[in-house]
Order: sequence, then C-alpha cells, then structure tokens
Amino acid sequence: MPWRSADRAALVAIPDDVGAGRLLTAATLRAIDAAHGGGFYAVPIEAVADRAAADATFSGSAPVIDVQTHLVSPARWGRGGEALAGFLRLVDPERWGDALDPHLLAASQWAAQVFGGSETAVALITALPGLPDTIVLPNEEIAAVREIVDRYADTGRVLTHTIVHPNLGEAELDRMEGWRDALRPSGWKVYTLWDPPEVGATREGPGGFFLDDEAWGFPFLERVRDLGPRLVCAHKGIAGPVPDATPAGSSPRDVGPAAAAFPEIDLVVYHSGYDIDAGAEESAYEEGGHGVNRLVRSLAEAGVGPGANVWAELGSTWFLMLRRPREAAHVLGKLLVAVGEDRILWGTDSIWYGPPQPLIDAFRAFTIPEDLRARHGYPELTPAVKEKILSTNAARLYGVDPRPRDDGAWIAEAARALEARA
Repeated sequence: MPWRSADRAALVAIPDDVGAGRLLTAATLRAIDAAHGGGFYAVPIEAVADRAAADATFSGSAPVIDVQTHLVSPARWGRGGEALAGFLRLVDPERWGDALDPHLLAASQWAAQVFGGSETAVALITALPGLPDTIVLPNEEIAAVREIVDRYADTGRVLTHTIVHPNLGEAELDRMEGWRDALRPSGWKVYTLWDPPEVGATREGPGGFFLDDEAWGFPFLERVRDLGPRLVCAHKGIAGPVPDATPAGSSPRDVGPAAAAFPEIDLVVYHSGYDIDAGAEESAYEEGGHGVNRLVRSLAEAGVGPGANVWAELGSTWFLMLRRPREAAHVLGKLLVAVGEDRILWGTDSIWYGPPQPLIDAFRAFTIPEDLRARHGYPELTPAVKEKILSTNAARLYGVDPRPRDDGAWIAEAARALEARA
C-alpha cells in the first residue's frame, strides 16, 4: 500500500487531507484485482485520476472504530523491542528497515497517524506481552495516553485494554481488581501464546496456554466474570511462518469451549486465528485446515453459533490478506457464516503499518465474488455489512456512541503533549 513511515522530524505533522493518497490506493487495488482475475475490488478506472471519483468509491457513512491499535514507549525499547522489530520486518519489510527507530512507534506518532492520517473516530490501545521489566508498553502507560488524548479531544476518542498474564500465577490475577479501579480498562488482553521466561526455558516443544485449561485459563475467566469488565481480547493466530516453532497457545481451538463455559463474557478473537503460513493461502473451510479454519471448527464443535459471545477481529489479518484477495474472500466468507455479520470487528494493528486510511479504503471497496458465494454459501459483503464491521458492531460491544471524525484541530496539541511525555 502507498504509505511509508515518516522520519522523526515529522512526528507531529498532521496531514491536511486524510484522503490525499486515494488516487494511488485506487490504482494499487485495481492492479491487485486484475492480477487475481477481477471481481474482488470494485474500483472504477475514474478513481485512479479523479479525486471526486476516488472519494465516492471509498466513502462511508458511520464513524470508524478501530479496536486494535498499538504503540510503544521508546524509553523501554531496549528491554524487549527487538522481538517486535523482527515481526515488523517479517510482515512489512519495505516499511521497516534494519535500524528501526522506536520513536516512529511512539504515542505522538500513533496519534498523528491513527487520528490525523485516517478517518478513524475511536481507537482502542492494546499491548504486547512481557514481564514488568521487559514489556514495551506497561498498563499504566496505556491509561496515561488515553488521559492525555481525553484532555485535548474530550473523552471517548480512546479506549484501552489492561494486559494480564494468567500464567504468571495467582499474584497476577490478584492485581486485576486494582487495575480495573485505577486504569478503567474497556477490556482485558491476553496472549495465550506467551510463556514467562522461566516456564519457556523448561518447556519442551511449542508453548503457551489455553483459555479452557484449568491451571490458568478458567481461573482468569472466573476473575473476569467476577470483576468485570466482562470482555476479553485474546491474540489467536499471527504466530509465525514456521509451524514447528509456533506456540500451541496461538491456536484458537480453545475459543469455542471457553465461550460455551462463560456465556456472560464476550471473547474477542484478535486476528480471527489467521496465521502467517509458509506459502499456503486459506481457501474454503476444510476440516484439518490452518488459520481461521481452526476457529470455525472450535465454534462448531462447541455449539457456539452466529450472534453468540465470540467476536472475530481483523487486525493484521486484513493487511496481510488484501494483496491475496481470493484468500480474503474465503476468510471473510467463513467468518460471516461462523460468527455472523454482527460479530466481526474492524482492527488494523496500527501503527505497525502506518496510517490506516488505505486499509479502510481497501475494505470498503472489497467484495466477495458471486461465484464464491454461490459455491460456498458465503453471504454478500454489502456496504451495510461493511459499515457494521467498521463501526456499529464495536460501538455496541464497547457501549460507545462515537462522534464522527472532527476537523482534527486537537491532534497536533495532543501529539506534542505525548511527545513531551515520552
């Protein structure tokens, strides 16, 4: 896609026009569509040269809510940032070179790119895993960023997670009540693929834990049920291209059993179980299939159907699929069947991939071709369904009434305040 990271001198530079790259986006999507036989991206030729035509092609009616965004604390980068740098070089090598400047992932850049570089109206900040001395974005820092944005933009533009590592033991779960009261998270974040170093050092084979295990998963969900908020976002999939090294806990095979055991808890499946497979694209559902197939199978076996308490999220998944539109059609089609159009959520993993406007525009232009719908029973991905995914599903889940994107006058001041704090 046509966006690249700016240098640090432009950290708080706010684009005057979030749609300035739409002509290039239109040309890119038309090229992708042609390369894959057509029928995936509905982008007219006029949108390549005519800004009004491009705006009409990519327009939407509901405020965009991004339920997965990221940033880091540059001061903590040396403690655990290289693992993230390796991931970013893997998935977006053209954007991230060998010398990755963590200031390009700082809170000021996050505000400038997510709010200034796109029509995103509400963004949720989530975190990466790690011990207190290695984590690149502590829970307290997440809440502090929200409070600074609230100061300049009024409340409601930023939602937050608090990350919990159940496999650190009872003491970690005991912290949840204090975090809830002090940090006011909208939900809890877990990485079931992550092991504490002392556990990983003694474990043989791929690691992690599962939401339905009695040692860590169920005790954590019991705390969520008792304390609230009753919303858990679990990283599932996006674990790496080498199957033998993939942590077992990255599999979504536990989502169905956990959802059935705790129907009062909403489970958001970050990445929808999609994985970075070594050369294999997802196709129609198959019993032993990889990626999203595992989530579909887990829900079916547990009797968890569309409209239940499982939500599928698209962060990184859409970024990785949009260049492979046939795969994207299968993945979105399978999710529409398995969880339903009211249970798919928009997320981007920004700012890992720069300003998210090209991702929004590409999603608005995307369609599931009629032949795939007829052959596999996929519903049509209509503009109304896409607006649910981009906006109203998240508004309902998180209990927010988002205002449309404003003129952005507050963004530069908030970004400067965030830069001064870094």
